[in-house]
Amino acid sequence: MNLILLGAPGAGKGTQAELLVKQLNIPQISTGNMLREAMRNGSELGKQVKSLMDAGALVPDDIIMSIVAERVAQPDCANGFILDGVPRTLAQAEAMDAKGIRINHVVSIEIDDAVIEGRMTGRRVCTKCGASYHIVANPPKVDGICDQCGEAVSIRKDDTPETVRHRLEVYHTTTEVLKDYYAKQNKLVLIEGNQSIEGANRDILKALGEQA
Repeated sequence: MNLILLGAPGAGKGTQAELLVKQLNIPQISTGNMLREAMRNGSELGKQVKSLMDAGALVPDDIIMSIVAERVAQPDCANGFILDGVPRTLAQAEAMDAKGIRINHVVSIEIDDAVIEGRMTGRRVCTKCGASYHIVANPPKVDGICDQCGEAVSIRKDDTPETVRHRLEVYHTTTEVLKDYYAKQNKLVLIEGNQSIEGANRDILKALGEQA
């Protein structure tokens, strides 16, 4: 079973991917890990990636797709895989099809932007020990102070309202068009994301024809 998980930042893709890896016994393949692995291997592709990244340039789609094709051909992907972070754009989805990378299901975790903003902008992290909190769901016992080490907790730059809104805007303009692309191929499954982790996971497994 070859899967793509779609969803805006903060929709819960990472959490669901972790569960599905164990439940379906297939690997989760992330773009970042693939690029780092290619560089470590020292292959021709890896050398190209390294020179581009060392120069601060973006890795072109054709190289990313070649690395994806190389990775999914490995033995641990024989029974399927979960793609994480790719495709991000319509051009990447089309390039994947052209490379013959077969996808069975595309699961899109649907959740309102306002809910995501509340989730992400409410996150707080300890500046010393890295403990995580949420001002609504899991607040520290003393406002602004870490329960574990007594240092201040703060909002990460990634979680400020301005950054969150920008990331959502990028998602809607570039990645969300993939839903139409895969819907036309009858591969798209929409999952309600504003529910418990267990509920969303149960819905995903049901949509994939697996027992929850």
